[in-house]
Amino acid sequence: MSSIKIECVLRENCRCGESPVWEEVSNSLLFVDIPAKKVCRWDSLSKHVQRVAVGTMAEETAPAVLERHQGSLYSLFPDHNVKKYFDQVDISNGLDWSLDHKIFYYIDSLSYSVDAFDYDLHTGQISNRRIVYKMEKDEQIPDGMCIDAEGKLWVACYNGGRVIRLDPETGKRLQTVKLPVDKTTSCCFGGKDYSEMYVTCARDGMDAEGLLRQPDAGGIFKITGLGVKGIAPYSYAG
Repeated sequence: MSSIKIECVLRENCRCGESPVWEEVSNSLLFVDIPAKKVCRWDSLSKHVQRVAVGTMAEETAPAVLERHQGSLYSLFPDHNVKKYFDQVDISNGLDWSLDHKIFYYIDSLSYSVDAFDYDLHTGQISNRRIVYKMEKDEQIPDGMCIDAEGKLWVACYNGGRVIRLDPETGKRLQTVKLPVDKTTSCCFGGKDYSEMYVTCARDGMDAEGLLRQPDAGGIFKITGLGVKGIAPYSYAG
């Protein structure tokens, strides 16, 4: 098995880095810093960063602390029609589809689970919600998520300082990769052949002592040597 390597490739000091997406045409990683209201593009070749100053949730009073059940899950169709699937959501977070597009995976963070729905690719309808994985105590809060080329899910664990690999068919955790920061928020595959994983994290809510212990909090991490590749992201068709 390959030797796993973890490195902080961008010390961005994001208050809450999130939503990483690999842009193949430019060899770049796109990500956001939510409270700083920034959309960023990091060029993996030049190392240059461009900064430009949709599930919903209630406004947080502190990281992951908010009025409960104020969010919803929506879908934006190619004709720009917006459909609301359901409400009573705490924090809409990780979402992805199975490789055959027949299952939609979704995380409402404060449910502490990864859920699945049957998905109709032609109509966008979802049904038959069920839990495929329930978080263990030390894994903390499930946040962003992506899928690999073998159909397994990778979930970033907020306050858990790790990403975990799950088999959605068996409900088993297959692998844990711990990072040198606690507030891991999301992950995606990227690089030339999608063999690299990029992980975002946050620093909001950390005190001075915590930041001294974790100086790379809020940075962008790259993980190599996982022994599995990801798939290219899907582009919006509208």
